[in-house]
Amino acid sequence: MDVVIGVDQKETADSERQLRSLYEWLLADAACRRHACPALGSGTAAVPGAQGGLIDVLSLVLGTGFNAASLAVAVAAWRRSRPGTPTLVVERPDGTRIVLTGAAGEEAGRLLAELERERA
Repeated sequence: MDVVIGVDQKETADSERQLRSLYEWLLADAACRRHACPALGSGTAAVPGAQGGLIDVLSLVLGTGFNAASLAVAVAAWRRSRPGTPTLVVERPDGTRIVLTGAAGEEAGRLLAELERERA
């Protein structure tokens, strides 16, 4: 399953720095680096001839080597390490958006439940 993570639109001034931080956090996890293939990018279509856009999404693939539970734990740990606990938006392939705003530990369980719901 492909998952796209972004920072809440209200926090745009700092969103690229936050996504780069999460990206580096995920790359530090050997299973994520090997199996989920995290990648930074832009969620908007590029304009031909224009300079590249801002980085506003982090995409990765969930599977057996790095699953929804692994992602939930990694995101919760990263959010706990950040001042101000950034609000993240996780989007599933079916368009379902999961907004993580509360305490990192509580949100990890909700993220896992929402990501696993697709398999049912």
